[in-house]
Amino acid sequence: MAETSEKRLISETGVAARVARAVEAPIEGLGFRLVRVKVSSANGCTVQIMAERPDGSMSVEDCEAVSRALSPILDLDDPVGTPYHLEISSPGIDRPLVRASDFARWAGHEAKVELAVPLDGRKRFRGLIGGPSTDGATVPIDLPDVKEGLPSRIELPLRDLAEAHLVLTDELIRESLRRGSAPPQDEDLEDDQVEADAPHAVRLVPGPQRPKLKAGKPAKAKPGMAKPAKPPRTPEQKRKAKAAVTKAVRLKDSGKLH
Repeated sequence: MAETSEKRLISETGVAARVARAVEAPIEGLGFRLVRVKVSSANGCTVQIMAERPDGSMSVEDCEAVSRALSPILDLDDPVGTPYHLEISSPGIDRPLVRASDFARWAGHEAKVELAVPLDGRKRFRGLIGGPSTDGATVPIDLPDVKEGLPSRIELPLRDLAEAHLVLTDELIRESLRRGSAPPQDEDLEDDQVEADAPHAVRLVPGPQRPKLKAGKPAKAKPGMAKPAKPPRTPEQKRKAKAAVTKAVRLKDSGKLH
């Protein structure tokens, strides 16, 4: 459990931060750990929660278990405040790196890293990452094709980490499949089929969650939603409407309506 509660290096902001605060402890209580929370405008509003076991695995059944546990919590806390779709997923092969242990587990693979604070005048780096320092303060990255006179290895301060994720390569796909952290593939698939299918994360997308409507107020129509049919008019309403139209036409014809 100690590995499960390891502190994340990247913190969400805004609505995603409120969701993360609401779900991180319950996820850890189930034996998983929170990877990232992202809120997007997909399907109106989609809340994606990435989670995994301490060993990096995450099955469809795991996604279902997490979804069942989190749905009532999110309904009660309502950290989003608007209707949304809830998506529970594994991190995928080109996964985010959010803990020092993530860098240690995937040392030797290519990653993209962005810092919140510039280092030697730059924030973005791409290269082969190494294992973090013994105190977990820095992680080395080997930069390809650097200019002459510039260092090819840089120690990145993890306290300044803003974004980091693995780069999808053939080596990464093969290693993920070997470790069992990628969705299982059929044995008779060709290599190009494996490469096309492997990157996809396991996802579970339940129906949209909607806030309760206040009594006495009808629901607002949403784009693409059919408008409710109007009730039929009574004979008296039809007579009044016809009379009004007839009077307006008569006034217009007589020149009294301008």
